[in-house]
Amino acid sequence: MYFWSGSGWKVFYVVGFLCICNNFIVNIDGSIHDYRNEVFTRQSNAFFFHGGSEGLYASKHLYSSDSSPDKPIKGNSFIRFESITFVRPKESASKQNEMQQKTGLVEVIILEVKERERIGGSFLKTNLICCTHNLSKEGYCSAGEVIIQKNLDRPEWPKRFKIFFEATNEEVLMNPEVVEIDRTGMYYLYFMYCDPQLEGTVIKGRTVWKNPDGYLPGKMAPLMTFFGLMSLAYLVLGLAWFVRFVQFWKDIIQLHYCITVVIALGMCEMAVWYFEYANFNSTGSRPMGVTLWAVTFTSVKKTLSRLLLLVVSMGYGVVRPTLGGITTRVLLLGLVYFVASEGLELFENLGNINDFSGKAKLFFVLPVALLDACFILWIFSSLSTTLEKLQMRKNLAKLELYRKFTNSLAVCVLLSIAWIGFELYFNATDPLSELWQFAWIIPAFWTLLSYSLLVVICVLWAPSRNPTRYAYSEGDDFDEEGVSLTSSVITGDMATKLDRNCGSSLTPTCVRERESSKQTKEEDGPRPPPPPPPWRQPI
Repeated sequence: MYFWSGSGWKVFYVVGFLCICNNFIVNIDGSIHDYRNEVFTRQSNAFFFHGGSEGLYASKHLYSSDSSPDKPIKGNSFIRFESITFVRPKESASKQNEMQQKTGLVEVIILEVKERERIGGSFLKTNLICCTHNLSKEGYCSAGEVIIQKNLDRPEWPKRFKIFFEATNEEVLMNPEVVEIDRTGMYYLYFMYCDPQLEGTVIKGRTVWKNPDGYLPGKMAPLMTFFGLMSLAYLVLGLAWFVRFVQFWKDIIQLHYCITVVIALGMCEMAVWYFEYANFNSTGSRPMGVTLWAVTFTSVKKTLSRLLLLVVSMGYGVVRPTLGGITTRVLLLGLVYFVASEGLELFENLGNINDFSGKAKLFFVLPVALLDACFILWIFSSLSTTLEKLQMRKNLAKLELYRKFTNSLAVCVLLSIAWIGFELYFNATDPLSELWQFAWIIPAFWTLLSYSLLVVICVLWAPSRNPTRYAYSEGDDFDEEGVSLTSSVITGDMATKLDRNCGSSLTPTCVRERESSKQTKEEDGPRPPPPPPPWRQPI
């Protein structure tokens, strides 16, 4: 039987961003799960509190006599209980006998997700969680305790610790315990009691969850290596772009500066995330300052990346010199997206890893999804308009450039849709996180897709000696490449335009135009002088 405690948070989006920031500045723990007067909820005939769940790898050194709660062996995977205290109501304590030693029982249960059916009476064909007198008489369990079916292959699992209240005491402190993990899996921690007189009992303290190589949860551990590799990938891209930038710095256009900013933000984002994960892995708590910087870099980079795609699709710097009257709308969309993205990133990356309500997260995901849809629609609408203009003007070089960009963008959108479908299927078919070892691939894919699209833009709009092939010029209405395809004679005005656009450039397009003009003049030969006006003709 599987139990889950829903927090049922209700957050208004307008003030949610500020409230989340204020709350998470106080509590930004990950593998360290804090309990601050948490309340138990009723499940069947038991009272239940979910203490946490994480993927843990098997310890490298098991059952060492040198291990202790204060100094666990390096390389061990464990769950450690620190200052766990249970507080029952005064009314419940006053009803007990002062001479009685055990006046209330609270149980701590640790199990692997595959053993969830062993908790409760499902193997006895009953929905009860706590043992009754009838079941006790039949020898299945002890009355007043949680029903647990022992695993014959692992007799000591699921783990159970019993904590008793004494006499009329209102509080009881759990002894420090360290549970070593001997098998890789997703582990759940439950606090439960069966006595109705303990209703209203709360829990305080914390538990520490550690993997063999650090405090990062199993779902997140591979991401530290991934961000390290992505930092190197952005560094390589940045160096290649910088060399090209310096080599052709005289031919740099404004669009190149925008691409440079996005590359720099990507490098900073990956580096900060790597150091954030490394710090989290060594301490067990997320560093507030580094995490806030990482979240902000991610939000700014995502926003500028989408704005870059949008202005490129509009033909900024290629078909039109400025965005004109739509600049305000573009900036407003970017600002709204940044706020929504920042809120979502803070919600996902600050606080306990597994304690967020799905409904609360949906409240932050929906605005970002809607804004992403707006960006996609606007980008493809702008691309359609830009391609139509280039086709009408017969700017063949720019038209081919934008066709390649459109194809690349279309492939990315199709991959995104397919991956969203896979992500929905993955989450729907794995509600208990049994496939936690592969969960890191889902966020990693979006980072790789964003990097790939940035590489495509860098290749298509790389600085070169011939920036006129994609840069806006005053003579864009004139078809530079189309001149050689016409059979008409180049007029003086057209030749003037050719000289103005090409100048002394030795690019293949300009050389071809000059040869075509020269060949046309030679074929026509010298033209005869025009006839004199009538008043000068001989009578």
